[in-house]
Amino acid sequence: MSFEIKLPLFEGPFDLLLFFIERDELDIYDIPISKITHDFLDYLKHLEKMEIEVASEFILVAATLMKIKSKLLIPRPELDENGEEIDPREELIRHLLEYKKYKSVVGDLSDMEATRMTKEKRGNIASELKELSKVDDVESEMQDVDLYKILKVFQRIMAKYASRTDETTHTVVQYPYTIDQQKNFVLDRISFKKRMPFSEFIEYKPDKIFVIYTFLAILELLQLSMVTIKLGEGFNNFWVEKIENVPVE
Repeated sequence: MSFEIKLPLFEGPFDLLLFFIERDELDIYDIPISKITHDFLDYLKHLEKMEIEVASEFILVAATLMKIKSKLLIPRPELDENGEEIDPREELIRHLLEYKKYKSVVGDLSDMEATRMTKEKRGNIASELKELSKVDDVESEMQDVDLYKILKVFQRIMAKYASRTDETTHTVVQYPYTIDQQKNFVLDRISFKKRMPFSEFIEYKPDKIFVIYTFLAILELLQLSMVTIKLGEGFNNFWVEKIENVPVE
């Protein structure tokens, strides 16, 4: 007589904790650490008895639960800057709420995907894939593949590669801009107006490489505290403003 033991599988330690909370109808904002730690460790012991390797994240959460449990047993609780008691469970609760939020979204996306697969657009995709798998039996084709056939394919590919006459060439383009030149250009332009929108630099010379070098120059000037930028009007636009008492090179 044989026995089959099934344990529920969970995507991660937080999935397991949420299972305990929902199963026992616990308050997620007031988790009984002693009980949930016992259930969590008991689940890990069952995995070890069945010689199932326990993932490192489960061990980490188990250690975290035991740490929280020990802190709650300390007679002198930790206090924050305002003198209020710090709940050791606070960080764990925050992670659980965040995981629960994303888990619910994943479920909705999965349902949307399943619904989308059954809709008619160019055809019923799920049905087409099923029919194609019947026509093209990949497993039976793989059974007819042997080492000799693989070697012949490899020889043909290598022969085709060796017969290539064209050589790979690389072209290096020297752009007529440098970061230092564009830094001087930016400082010179804003010395008259005190500040300019970035869109005017683009209008001055609407060349992609010119704009890239100008933008990199502005970033370097910003790092050197020679200019400052402020949010401007329009899409992806900002003001470039010169910081006073900074000499132009």
